[in-house]
Amino acid sequence: MRLRFNERKATQAAAHLLRLRGAQMSYMKLIKLLYLADRTALLRWGRPITTDTYVSMDRGPVLSRVLDLATDEDLPGQTSVWAKHITEPEHYAVRLRNDPGEDELSTAEVQLLDEIFRQHGTKSRWELVDLTHKLPEWKNPQGGAISIQYRDILKAGGKTEIEIASVEDELEGIALVENILDAH
Repeated sequence: MRLRFNERKATQAAAHLLRLRGAQMSYMKLIKLLYLADRTALLRWGRPITTDTYVSMDRGPVLSRVLDLATDEDLPGQTSVWAKHITEPEHYAVRLRNDPGEDELSTAEVQLLDEIFRQHGTKSRWELVDLTHKLPEWKNPQGGAISIQYRDILKAGGKTEIEIASVEDELEGIALVENILDAH
């Protein structure tokens, strides 16, 4: 059972990083920074920020739903939360359209996003591709996509089997509660 993707929270995290970069950034760089933030949060706290799913692609690990939001147009008559606040790519860059706020993000998550930006925000998108290719959970998909599970990241981050099982149990419990609440 997976955590439900929180598009509003993912949009707020992306907007925070965009603000730090002057409101515009390559969407590839933005997705890499979000992946690094989610990865660090999972290793540090046992839960990611965006609750997205991850896949290994030719240019490294990506957040699957965020990639779709950043690159796909909305269906006619529907506008995603993302599209209300972040533009479609123009010359591979997205811009902050308007501020979605940060009410979904905790103070610790905002501080982690700031930390990731301080560490990696000056790197080019290609330097971030090279960096993420070196992460142990990334596998070369040979033109396809390979799923990256929380377990893969936790193991790559040096967590023990007991620690991994504990995080998986906690995340499964959260996902179960979300499903129960959604049913009501």
